[in-house]
Amino acid sequence: MTAHPKRAIITGITGQDGSYLAEYLLDKGYEVHGIVRRTAADTSEARLSRISHIIAQLHLHSAAIENYASVFRVMAEYKFDECYHLAAQSYVADSYSDEFTTMETNVRGTQHVLAACRELQPHCRIYFAGSSEMFGKAALVPQNEATSFHPRSPYGISKVAGFYLACNFREAYGMHCSSGILFNHESPRRGFEFVTRKITSEVARISLGLSSELTLGNLDACRDWGHAADYVRAMWQMLQREEPDDYVISTGRSRSVREFCQAAFSHVGLDADDYIRVDPRLFRPAEVDLLVGDSSKAAATLGWHPESSFGDLVAEMVDSDLRYWRKCR
Repeated sequence: MTAHPKRAIITGITGQDGSYLAEYLLDKGYEVHGIVRRTAADTSEARLSRISHIIAQLHLHSAAIENYASVFRVMAEYKFDECYHLAAQSYVADSYSDEFTTMETNVRGTQHVLAACRELQPHCRIYFAGSSEMFGKAALVPQNEATSFHPRSPYGISKVAGFYLACNFREAYGMHCSSGILFNHESPRRGFEFVTRKITSEVARISLGLSSELTLGNLDACRDWGHAADYVRAMWQMLQREEPDDYVISTGRSRSVREFCQAAFSHVGLDADDYIRVDPRLFRPAEVDLLVGDSSKAAATLGWHPESSFGDLVAEMVDSDLRYWRKCR
């Protein structure tokens, strides 16, 4: 008798992490479902671009996580073995200008996903996407699972709330809820609004003669940057454990925005100092100066280690943007 494949649902499947995770689960033989906003379903070329190459293998459902009824409807239609809750308003700058949408999506949306699972399929294993922004102004460096949270943005605050919601459903209702406290992870699929993609895109444009300068905010802000494809492996590994738990996922190496710029410009044979302009208006109202993770628990318990180097990540992103802008010329 042939065993049925595992069935997983991904909220935020059209995003960077969702697309890599969908590929990863398909490679493992899963039946992969995804929740997609109606607007994304209606503008497939733009909003579904990250999953267009695998879309025929996916089962997509139109729903909005801010609306409990639509989440409940999807959860009622299928029985899932695993639920990966990745959907969020994840751009930190926008969380300052529109904290209400950030809270509605990231807190209430998380509550809706957890509540629907509890009501309809309490044995479904759930992954919650936490963030290093939860640490914010951390008292200790590096940060691990025992480090206190001190978020410095509405986004970080919303992720702390979602993290504790997942903890509460685990402790109060015995649900298999695990959270990944993921440090910054990038890829060629990162949105243009994020500083890493802004850098690699503009470096590509400058290299091709389409632009003459790169305008940024705080060049001294430091982040622990890894590759998104590495980090989705950790998400899956968490849900394969018999006991749910929370894990920091990081490279353990922090680099400044300035260093990211230098690596990107160096890849195309240019000097970063000749092209960067600092605009104080792009500084955060409350900066997070130094984030670097200690993922030794994930290494010991899950056997997880990052595979991509920082240099390889930056080069891959710049090369991808060079191809993108050559096509657009």
